[in-house]
Amino acid sequence: MENYADLMFRGQVAEIQKAEGCHGVHKANYQRRMQAALSDDDIAFIQSRQSFYIASVNPDGWPYIQHRGGPAGFLKVIGPTRVACLDYVGNRQFITMGHVAEDPRVSVFLMDYMRRGRMKLQGRATLQRLADADPGILKQFPTEGIPAERLLVIDVVAMDWNCPKYIPPFVPIDVANAATESYAAELQAENNALKAELAALKTSGH
Repeated sequence: MENYADLMFRGQVAEIQKAEGCHGVHKANYQRRMQAALSDDDIAFIQSRQSFYIASVNPDGWPYIQHRGGPAGFLKVIGPTRVACLDYVGNRQFITMGHVAEDPRVSVFLMDYMRRGRMKLQGRATLQRLADADPGILKQFPTEGIPAERLLVIDVVAMDWNCPKYIPPFVPIDVANAATESYAAELQAENNALKAELAALKTSGH
């Protein structure tokens, strides 16, 4: 993969960083963070996501951001620097599909609000109808009963982890429900034990 700083900190970005006195620090930091492929931790994070945001641009340079969601594991790492997912039936505007057909460059944000983690991927994407998709990739995804029309494949060019600052710590509903159910079960067990103790006291005449 390319160095994230070399890819993104160019032109006026670099000039502003230099004026603010942080360009050299960023260049040095990102040089130490270079990696050729996604690490085990990266892969675990990516494949545990239930959603992500993908940005593309139209021919005039206007950006467009779209949300993609599914069950944990719907986004898979299928190679050292490659991720993919099934593209579900949507509102049939085909904006992202049209954009990447002309310019495959995309930016992807992967968020973990509960743990306040954020991964950024820069890459080149393809969106193909399932009938035209690579069978070797497609077989890695369950398609029966899934409302999917296409396969999205992103070749990762560069990546970065952002600091957790300002990320609101949201808790997913399934995590909140599990915690609530566990607590409710403990309270119910305690309540049942107290009822049994009270009934025993009444029976003994105390």
